Amino acid sequence: MSNSTIHATEETTDRPLDENGTPVLELDDVSKSYGSERVIEELSLSVHDGEILTLLGPSGCGKTTTLRLIAGLERPNVGEVALDGTTVSGPDRFVDPESRGVGVVFQEFALFPHLTTAENVAFGIDDWDDGAREARIDELLDLVGLEAQRDSYPDELSGGQQQRVALARSLAPEPDVLLLDEPFSNLDVDLRVEMREEVRRIIKETGVTAVSVTHDQEEALSISDRVAVMNDGRIEQVGDPEQVFQQPTSRFVAGFLGHASFLPGYVHGGEVTTGLGPIPRDQINGLASTYDRTRIDVLVRPDDIRAVPTDGEGDGRVVSRRYLGPTILYEVRLDDDTTVQCMHNHDETIPLDCSVRIELDADHDLAWFPSDQRPDDAAE
Repeated sequence: MSNSTIHATEETTDRPLDENGTPVLELDDVSKSYGSERVIEELSLSVHDGEILTLLGPSGCGKTTTLRLIAGLERPNVGEVALDGTTVSGPDRFVDPESRGVGVVFQEFALFPHLTTAENVAFGIDDWDDGAREARIDELLDLVGLEAQRDSYPDELSGGQQQRVALARSLAPEPDVLLLDEPFSNLDVDLRVEMREEVRRIIKETGVTAVSVTHDQEEALSISDRVAVMNDGRIEQVGDPEQVFQQPTSRFVAGFLGHASFLPGYVHGGEVTTGLGPIPRDQINGLASTYDRTRIDVLVRPDDIRAVPTDGEGDGRVVSRRYLGPTILYEVRLDDDTTVQCMHNHDETIPLDCSVRIELDADHDLAWFPSDQRPDDAAE
């Protein structure tokens, strides 16, 4: 699959992004190995002024290594990293981390326990004159809502407050790029949701360009202007959150971003015949005429379909159910042995082994992939 950058077609930022100018950050065919193990493979990526881009992928996919390459904590074996149009890592040039104009918020926050909140924030701007330094501290403490904790030490702060101190400290020197390494992983679930909204607000108010790393799909989709999905050291897809979720370009992306079921279908005329009945061809995104009379797999998410209990014959039977609190996730095995998942409200209980009819309940275009089966030239 090509690693070329795919720019968002639908903006989700709080202010327009300047995608016509020089990117603030560029990685050009970057590769990184440790001994014989290739961790990053010919990775290319552009990040524009004022956007939040998240590197999303499973453990070991290379996303944290990519962040370290941007920060200058690692040097690529091949390729270049450029900031504001200037190469900072390449075959003949390497700029030290402290000279790159990059701020980093680490997973563990890494606050100095013997320094107060204000002193932690001031750590990176000790060379500023007293007046400018104090004004910057006041500005950032007001931004992150910690004026009252100015003289508190880290062990006197909550996890969310510690994270905001770490963020303010990284923003103090006015970096060109802010890097966030799994910034919410050390927080409990409720605080995690609250803090990612707060962090997005703070980043947008400062206008800084940010690159975040996470394996949490919900976090990436909620905080980002664009998401770069990584797998085995490569970028599988880059796009705005809606684009990568609703129109994934690979089965890996489809499966990694939430629950995915693949419904076998046969293309002919103006519809795609499936085990759940026909789907209008114009509801299948970008299905070219070259796929006439061939088999495809249609991606359906749990909220795209509904299971309706039947007394007689249905499309299949419920083989598992997972109670998730507000919702219940059902898995249904269809008569052709395909399994699909559907999400229902928690009060819509369907017994196991119940015969059900499956209804397509999607009002958006559906993604699809070529079938693993050989094309069929005969009409079904």
